[in-house]
Amino acid sequence: MNSPFHDEFVEIFNANFRRVYRYLDRLSGEPELAADLAQDTFVRLYRRGCAPDTPEAWLITVATNLLRNAQSQRSRRAQLLTTAHGAAVLSDPPPSPMQELDAAESRRSVRRAIDMLPERERAMLLLRAEGYSYRDIATALQINEGSVGTLLARAKRAFRDRYDGGADAPR
Repeated sequence: MNSPFHDEFVEIFNANFRRVYRYLDRLSGEPELAADLAQDTFVRLYRRGCAPDTPEAWLITVATNLLRNAQSQRSRRAQLLTTAHGAAVLSDPPPSPMQELDAAESRRSVRRAIDMLPERERAMLLLRAEGYSYRDIATALQINEGSVGTLLARAKRAFRDRYDGGADAPR
């Protein structure tokens, strides 16, 4: 027999897993890490035993924190690696047809522009791209809901400047 929370959890999972995964994937640029962190986010919700008042905001807050933790841990590990370890990294796959090259370059340009943004602006753009409401974004990033529109407009402008300006754009 399923508990009432189990049924509610299944509904929350079905409604939100893909969005949380895509957000983490876009923010990290690493599909495998995004899948692991999205799964961990929902495991934490299930262990919590009850649904939060605003499940979407709770989920993206937890997911964002898990990503920050993973990136901090990775950064600490990278500092411990020597250059000899870095030389052992696998090479890129062989060149693909022209359309795939163009698409790959476009993805790299977008990734570079996103990576140049401050963390809050990057998160705002990606959360909004996933369809999260201003309220959810405000809750997840711990900012005033009334400021989201202005901050989002600034983040979009900063992204465009960096995308159009490429690597030479100011940070």
